[in-house]
Amino acid sequence: MFDRIRALLAHLNDVSEVNALTDRDLSDLGMNRDQVLAFLNMPQDVTERVTAMGAIFGIPEAALKRDHAQWVDLLTTCGQCADRGRCAAHLARGKDKAGATFCPNVPTFDDLAARAA
Repeated sequence: MFDRIRALLAHLNDVSEVNALTDRDLSDLGMNRDQVLAFLNMPQDVTERVTAMGAIFGIPEAALKRDHAQWVDLLTTCGQCADRGRCAAHLARGKDKAGATFCPNVPTFDDLAARAA
């Protein structure tokens, strides 16, 4: 119970810090306030999931992160996905991009893979 209270207080502190960011701070991050707040609520493994799924499509992490706005979009889409269990099972199986049709980031992964080829 104490850990849950501590986590809640830390989250509230994080939200306060985000709300204290200036427009210039947000511009430097390349994100708006709503995006930063959404990131606070995302599961902790979103970056790993996106990079792992990108690898299945043959996209190296550096290529995923090359376009900052697209990277933020990939993370946001993944962070809001309702198929986390299906995703985890798929990633555990490995290199089967044909079976990833459930992933809402597939069109972006396909586009990036086509540009890299």
